[in-house]
Amino acid sequence: MEYGTIERELHIDATPEVVFDVVSSPEHLREWWPDEVDFSPVPGEGGRIGFRQKGDEIAWEQFTVVDAMPPRHFSFRWTHAEGETAALGNSMLVVFELQPDGAGTRLRMTETGFRERGWEEAKIAATYADHVNGWDHFLQRLPAYAEKVGSAR
Repeated sequence: MEYGTIERELHIDATPEVVFDVVSSPEHLREWWPDEVDFSPVPGEGGRIGFRQKGDEIAWEQFTVVDAMPPRHFSFRWTHAEGETAALGNSMLVVFELQPDGAGTRLRMTETGFRERGWEEAKIAATYADHVNGWDHFLQRLPAYAEKVGSAR
């Protein structure tokens, strides 16, 4: 099996402007993906996102915005070590590409960087499987939330 890229595509019944806000704004991101968010959606800005663990402990992941081009493209690097500058080889790259699709938006998400970390095959496979499961869980929450945000505007 190849562990290079995770790709997902979905239709969302909301405009690209709304979907862009939902995938890039900290206040919206925490409604469908991480439990805690501490970053600014400005390219080059670093921060972190957190996932609640058993016992309500938060597991923090480093997070750096790469590009923000509303309403078409938002990308970030994450999972790099605290204190490191996010780059190819020490982090994963997630890209959200948005295109108008009828009255809604076609969202394409890709995550890359598994092989570039220099890990042994077993760690690559385990991390890839963990991220596949994570995206499959969290991305299914995105359409309903974006549609709710869009209908409130």
